[in-house]
Amino acid sequence: MTGNGLILLMGTILLHGCLARPPDEQDYYHQEILTRDHYYAYPDPEESQTPLEPDPEPEEPQEPGMEVTYETQDTRDEIYRVSKKDFQPKKINKKEDKTHVQMPAKNGSKKSEKNKKSPEKLVFGATEENAFQEVRESCPPLGLETLKVTDFQLHASTVKRYGLGAHRGRLNIQAGVNENDLYDGAWCAGRNDVHQWIEIDARRLTKFTGVITQGRNSLWLSDWVTSYRVMVSNDSHSWVVSRNESGEMILQANSEKEIPVLNELPEPLIGRYIRINPRSWYEDGNICMRVEILGCPLPDPNNYYHRRNEMTTSDNLDFRHHNYKEMRQLMKVVNEMCPSITRVYNIGRSHQGLKLYAMEMSDNPGEHEVGEPEFRYMAGAHGNEVLGRELLLLLMQFLCQEYQAGNKRIRHLITNTRLHFLPAVNPDGFEKAADLGSELGGWSLGRWTSDGIDINNNFPDLNSLLWEAEDRPRNIRRVPNHHIPIPEWYQHENATVAMETRALITWMEKIPFVLGGNLQGGELVVSYPYDMVRSPWKTQEYTETPDDHVFRWLAYSYASTHRHMTDSSRRPCHSEDFNKEEGTVNGASWHTVAGSINDFSYLHTNCFEISIYLDCDKFPHASELPEQWENNRESLIVFMEQVHRGVKGVVRDVYGRGIASAIISVEGINHDIRTASDGDYWRLLNPGEYAVTARAEGFTPSTKNCAVGYEMGATRCDFILAKSNLARIKEIMQKFGKQPVSMSLRRRRIRFRMGHQA
Repeated sequence: MTGNGLILLMGTILLHGCLARPPDEQDYYHQEILTRDHYYAYPDPEESQTPLEPDPEPEEPQEPGMEVTYETQDTRDEIYRVSKKDFQPKKINKKEDKTHVQMPAKNGSKKSEKNKKSPEKLVFGATEENAFQEVRESCPPLGLETLKVTDFQLHASTVKRYGLGAHRGRLNIQAGVNENDLYDGAWCAGRNDVHQWIEIDARRLTKFTGVITQGRNSLWLSDWVTSYRVMVSNDSHSWVVSRNESGEMILQANSEKEIPVLNELPEPLIGRYIRINPRSWYEDGNICMRVEILGCPLPDPNNYYHRRNEMTTSDNLDFRHHNYKEMRQLMKVVNEMCPSITRVYNIGRSHQGLKLYAMEMSDNPGEHEVGEPEFRYMAGAHGNEVLGRELLLLLMQFLCQEYQAGNKRIRHLITNTRLHFLPAVNPDGFEKAADLGSELGGWSLGRWTSDGIDINNNFPDLNSLLWEAEDRPRNIRRVPNHHIPIPEWYQHENATVAMETRALITWMEKIPFVLGGNLQGGELVVSYPYDMVRSPWKTQEYTETPDDHVFRWLAYSYASTHRHMTDSSRRPCHSEDFNKEEGTVNGASWHTVAGSINDFSYLHTNCFEISIYLDCDKFPHASELPEQWENNRESLIVFMEQVHRGVKGVVRDVYGRGIASAIISVEGINHDIRTASDGDYWRLLNPGEYAVTARAEGFTPSTKNCAVGYEMGATRCDFILAKSNLARIKEIMQKFGKQPVSMSLRRRRIRFRMGHQA
């Protein structure tokens, strides 16, 4: 055959192949032919295994007809020309596998929660066979929410616009404030018909076991899918539809846009690609979805694909989610392993009466040592942001093990610092979120306390008091630039203040903390004060503290040592790109908040506090915890070490006694701190030379030049204050029973006498 004839034949074949497909899919399939590699199926390694015995646990009673009700009140099959047999009630075989779950999240959670606890059963003594059965039945998420699944792995039939593309079809993704073209809240199809789909490329042979769906995140629109079917493929061309005994299986989806709905497949589907094909949707809305896929990667003999973040950890720690009782037990175990350096105590109770447990780690637990700074990590102010809670529990175990193993770095940290870890600020909210499991709680379930308060923003607004005083220099009511007192109205019993918030304030006032980190979730960034804008009527504006340069360094010290936070190539979690600030952001320039814990800590105590947002996923699956530990371990340690930067010392009188509440001022920085009860202080500063002044009532101020170096370790700057002349006069006159004469009172008496004489 001639060259021209061969070219003509190939062109005819390609043209025929294109015409054999729907017109709207021609470009997509042509791209697939050119760019996608075929992956040949391997047999499921579990096919040859003997079936395990059924779980002896009694199953939850199901509502009659739950698995077969496909009819809709608005006769959606007629509106969208869907074949009626897709929605006809199907007879259920009683022997049919009951893992086929078509229910709202509330019902589906029990099954998910049971599967989620499988590692727990293995740890606490369940038989290996039963434990293996539970693991076999449930697979972890592929990682759409955590961004393990990249944008290049997501495809769709059509899209409404770029901001509603397939890359936005991730579970719990949040739209931008303006819901603009770049950052909207779901994948939305360009047309409303039953030929639309969203596709996920797992990049390796995978056993798919379930699908979780949500509608579009939007303040203004109501878009969600009410039913869909699932298809899998090994090459993205030949597709196998999920079926049951009655034919193609139609899965019921959402009845509103935010609550996640889990559908577990009656039989796992094996393939590399999976498609979700909407069959009906809300009648006044459009086809819009956010999804997560449950699947187990199968062995790959050719090493065709390695997951981007697939990694292991060498630390022998308890990588699982802990409920309240298990958290308390774990803290007790760590205390028993390292009794000489740990102490477990509680700072108060939650609204439901749960104790707020904290762990102290120090070479002398239970007492404040002069010259030793105090550091704190707290987590779980939003109860559904669970990663921080588990990281602190892992950190406790790690520090104990490394201290016992003789790790010099850890021993130096614990010997020279008093560390405090509060893993569950809002235990009531956590229990509510944990009831539904890691994927089914949605974006906000468990965020607030049981009485509906957001702890993170429940502190008194001291910013307004300070700024009002600064804007009116002649204001009679003078406000200091530090240790601003709490307003009286806030302390009333009927004030809207959570019990947990009051417990935190008491804890913060009792212990002279120097540095703190508030672990949160839902983003990947470190936020530093101020969190409230100073300009009225603005919602976003960079609002710096007098210590802005210090806060920027503290935030960067964590972000730069995190495995991904400063990665310029990573995609944003939701609608904000923090790469331009290298993984850090000023809180007020992000979104303004009055009464934040960071601002309150800075203005009411000596403690510099930042918020650390650990991951896009607030409640990651237990299988993600080892990797999250590796992502954050070094950052957690490095940030604790920053408490030893700046200057420190003791302020004493001439007799060597420590002076409590002495004021430490740094020239050029309009924010002071105060000494602790023993006269010791710590002032966080960046490298440089500073004029530091110590003053106290009744004493003559003293100023020293203190140089802060780049090496780790605070510069020592001690002060000895002598009594002022006025204080000495007062002491002498009090000793002899006399009081010093008030000059203003003496003038008034003279005027009074002169008036009588006239």
